[in-house]
Amino acid sequence: MKYDDFQKKAISSTECGNSVIVCAPTGSGKTAIAEHVINKCIENNKGVIYTSPIKSLSNQKFRDFNRIYGKNIGILTGDVSINSDAPVLIMTTEIFRNTLFENPERLKNMSWIIFDEVHYLDDYERGTVWEESIIFCPPHMRILALSATIPNSKQIANWIRSIHGHPIETIIEKNRPVPLHHIFQAHNKMFSNIKQLRNNVYLPKMKKTSRWDSYKKRASANKVIDLLRHLQETDKTPIIYFSFSRKRCQELAFEVNTINFVTPQEKEKLISMFNQLLEKFDLKNEVSALKLWPLIEKGIAYHHAGLLPSLKEVIEQLFTSRLIKLIFTTETFALGINMPAKTVVFDELRKFNGHYYGPLQSRDYYQMAGRAGRRGIDKEGFVYSRINPHRIEFNQVKNIIFSGPEPVNSQFNLSYASLLHLYAKWQEKLYDVYPQSLHYFQSKKKTRKNALSLLEAKIAILKEMEYIKGDTLSHKGIFASRVYGHELLLTELFSTRVLEGLSCIELNIVLVSLCFEPRKNQINVNLPDDILAIQDRVSPLIKKIRTRERRHRIHPLSTKPYFNLGIAIRNWSKGMPLADAKSQTGADEGEIVRYFRMVIQILKQLRAIRFIDQSFRDRINESLKMINHNEVDAEKQLREGL
Repeated sequence: MKYDDFQKKAISSTECGNSVIVCAPTGSGKTAIAEHVINKCIENNKGVIYTSPIKSLSNQKFRDFNRIYGKNIGILTGDVSINSDAPVLIMTTEIFRNTLFENPERLKNMSWIIFDEVHYLDDYERGTVWEESIIFCPPHMRILALSATIPNSKQIANWIRSIHGHPIETIIEKNRPVPLHHIFQAHNKMFSNIKQLRNNVYLPKMKKTSRWDSYKKRASANKVIDLLRHLQETDKTPIIYFSFSRKRCQELAFEVNTINFVTPQEKEKLISMFNQLLEKFDLKNEVSALKLWPLIEKGIAYHHAGLLPSLKEVIEQLFTSRLIKLIFTTETFALGINMPAKTVVFDELRKFNGHYYGPLQSRDYYQMAGRAGRRGIDKEGFVYSRINPHRIEFNQVKNIIFSGPEPVNSQFNLSYASLLHLYAKWQEKLYDVYPQSLHYFQSKKKTRKNALSLLEAKIAILKEMEYIKGDTLSHKGIFASRVYGHELLLTELFSTRVLEGLSCIELNIVLVSLCFEPRKNQINVNLPDDILAIQDRVSPLIKKIRTRERRHRIHPLSTKPYFNLGIAIRNWSKGMPLADAKSQTGADEGEIVRYFRMVIQILKQLRAIRFIDQSFRDRINESLKMINHNEVDAEKQLREGL
C-alpha cells in the first residue's frame, strides 16, 4: 500500500514504540495507520484494542475488520460479545474503562490501545470515560489516538506524556487528499464563495438601506428541490443531506421524490438488493421498511436513530453500493461511519443543543462536511450550506467554516462507580489521581480546587450512605461499583430489597426507566396504574438521593427515572411485536430498541455481581430472555450482517 507522508511518519513512530496522536481531516486515511498497528500486533502474537465512541461505529469496525482479519477479530460492547478472546478486540470506550477497573489481568498481552475519535474527551456526558481510560491505561500499552483536527493536540500529548512517561508524537495533517469547495444557497440562488454570499445576501441587510427592502421583495425562499436538481444536473451525486431533525429527514425525502436519481438499470439492481437485504434481516413485512419503497426506487433514502438498527444497516449497505444517490440523515451518520459521498448538504448551520438553537461548532461542521469527496474516486468534494440570513449572522457562518476547530477541553467528573474502584485500591490516596487528569493539566488554581471539592463531596456521600466503611467497600459499595451510570439508585433499590422483590417484567420496567432520557415533548405522559405503582416504589429513593446530593453541592445530580417506556417494555416482555409494543409511547422504534439494549447491558452487569443470590440471578436471566430477542438482539443482527 502506498502511504501519504503523514501516514508514513505516524507508522514509523509506532514502529519505534512511541504513542502517537494523529490529527487529520475526515477521509484522509487515519484508519490505515490503525490497520498497520493491528497487522504488526497479529504478526507478533500481541493483542490490540480498538475503541470507538458509539456502538454503531464499533459494529461497523467489527464488520470491516472481520473481512480483513477473520477469526483474529472480536467485539465487546455490553450488549454484544463475539469472539471475546480474539487478539484484536473492538470495544466501546466504556467497556475498556470497565476492564481497566474490574479485570486488568485481561490486558496483560495487549500492547496497543487505539482511541478512535479521541476528541470525545470533551463530550459533556462521556468525556470523563475517555480521560479515565487514558489515565489508567497500563504502562506496557501504547496509545494511538485518532481524530479530526484538534488545535490543542500537542497540549493533550504533553498531558499523556506527563502521566505515562513514555514518548508520544503528535502528527498533524491539514491537507485533504480531496479538496472541498464551500458553496451557499441563499434566496434560492447559488453563491460559490463566502465573499459572494456576503456581498449579495448580507451586505444589503447590514446597510439597512432601501436597497435591502427592494432586495427582500425580489428574494425567493430557498427551495430544497431546486438545489437537488442543480446537484443532479451538475453531476454532484451521491449526496449526503444533513438535517438535525429525524422528522424533517423523512419529510424532505418524500418532498423531493419527484426527482429520479437512478437509471432503469440502477433501479433494477436497487430493487433486487433491497429485497435481498430485507429478506436477510427479516424486514419483509416491517412497516417502516415498506414505507421506504417509493424512495428507494428513485435512489433516495433516509437514515436516523429512530429507525430499527437492522433497517439502518440495510440503508447503509445500499448507500455503500453507490446505488442510493441521495440520503437524508442526522449528524450521527458523520461519526466515523465510512459513508463518503461527492456532495454534502447542510439543511442549516444551526442546531438545538438541548437548551436553545445555536450555530454549529466548526469541529461538527467539518466532521460532517468531511464526508464530501471520495478518496480515489472524486477529484474534489462539494459542501452546500442552505442559508437564511434572518436566522444566522454572516460572522457566524464565516466562523463555522473558516475560524478553525475548537480546542478539546476536559469534562472530568468521576462517577460514583469509578470513585469506589479507586477507593478500594488507594483509599484516601485516591485524591492523588486528580492531578493526573487533563482537567488539572488545563485548569487554573481555583478550578482545580472546585474539582477536588466535588470529589471530596462525592466520597463524603459514599461514606455517609455506608458504601465505604472504614478503609474498605461494603457490600453496597461493591454492588455500586459494578453498575456504571445508575449506581446510587440501583444500589438503594437492592439494599432495601425492592429490586429483589420485583417480578421479571417489573425489573425490566424499572431498568428502562433509569435509561430513558425524554425529549422536551416526552416528559409528561399518562401511565397505567400498574406502572404508577412501580414508580411509587422507586420515586422516594431517588428523591432522598438527590436531596443528599444537593446538600453536598454535587452536580450533576443523579438522573431521575422516567417510566415512559414502561408500557413498551412490559408488552415486549410478554411477547408482543415491537410495532404493537411501542404504541402509546410516542417513541420511535429505533429509540426503543436502543433503550432496551441498554437494559440488557445493566442486567448483565447485575448478573455478574458475585454475591447476589441465585433466585435473583435466575430472575435476571429470565428478564434477559424476555427482551433480548428479534429486533432487540444486537448480537444476532451483527452476526447476520457479516
